[in-house]
Amino acid sequence: MRSRTRLAHAGRKPSQQFGFVNTPIYRGSTVLFPDTAALLANRGAYTYATKGTPTVRALEEAWSEVSGAANAVAVPSGLAAINLALLTAVKAGDHILVTDSCYLPARIFCDGVLKRLGVETSYYDPRIGADIASLMRPNTSAVLTESPGSQSLEVQDVPAIAAVAHERGACVILDNTWATPLFFPPHERGVDLSIEAGTKYLSGHSDLLLGLVSANEKWARRLRATYDALAICPGPEDVFLALRGLRSMELRLREAERAGVELARWLEQRDEVARVIHPALETHPDHALWKRDFSGSTGLFSIVLKPVAQPALAAMLDGLELFGLGYSWGGYESLVLPFDCKSYRTATQWSSEGPALRFSVGLEDLDDLKADLAAGFARLRATEATEKT
Repeated sequence: MRSRTRLAHAGRKPSQQFGFVNTPIYRGSTVLFPDTAALLANRGAYTYATKGTPTVRALEEAWSEVSGAANAVAVPSGLAAINLALLTAVKAGDHILVTDSCYLPARIFCDGVLKRLGVETSYYDPRIGADIASLMRPNTSAVLTESPGSQSLEVQDVPAIAAVAHERGACVILDNTWATPLFFPPHERGVDLSIEAGTKYLSGHSDLLLGLVSANEKWARRLRATYDALAICPGPEDVFLALRGLRSMELRLREAERAGVELARWLEQRDEVARVIHPALETHPDHALWKRDFSGSTGLFSIVLKPVAQPALAAMLDGLELFGLGYSWGGYESLVLPFDCKSYRTATQWSSEGPALRFSVGLEDLDDLKADLAAGFARLRATEATEKT
């Protein structure tokens, strides 16, 4: 089946739900056994809510199918998914390699919790590709990738990195939230554990927190064992909303792709913009790699403005009517976030001509979004002119 058909049907079993199309929300902790023998043998489709419910299982089965995975687990947030994947792959005394462009809270987890547990982290240039072999050690147990990278959107050569890591017995982990499995099939590209922040495009409506980790055949059992030991269970309502979002995810992703590329090209023509960072644009340094490995792009990209004073930038952003100022992305509403990677990069150097902004393009009319930004740029220029006088 093609992806849109899979999304519409994956994880649904109406015959088991009295004919109802959607799996209902199962709330609860206790599961009753029919008799003593079944209880003592821990025998049953469900034994306790930390081991899953029909609602959770429906999402896990659907995500496994969509991801091309052997198994998947759902957790309460995208960050929890990152942490679970890392804990699945490491043990005390190990060394791991983490892309310098990773999600900042993942870096905090590595430098804090994993360090306390005796795991050493080294950060690497996201564009290193097969040269990551030079950083591998005998005790390197995992390589964490994120493609495109958080905020700065470098595209990694994941297949090349995976080939090197597997030669040395290391687990390859990918944060695949930007592309989702629809635009980057992780396990086909050599990824062992793939992470998705379902908070973003799976939800699509900015109303839930959720994370997923999918595993190939080699890592599925260990992932499930780590998950069961930690019992980091998502809330039933969030799982239900994620299943609902799954059905329309490709339609929303295709619209996000169309709108994101169009707005990015419009911004390239603005005099206030020094450069646009969007992997689907020919001007992106990793465009050829994106074109080789991805089948689409989404509505998240960044720009770098020409040098401008903070009051002028604030005037632009504070007056926006349609672009909200906030974290996260992938919802129906458009967002903008100023950022600066310089303070936490260690393997690479982030430099920008002026302030950097990350955009998440929602489902509003593009002409309205352009008008909102055009008015913002007018405020920027007017404030800058006033400051100079």
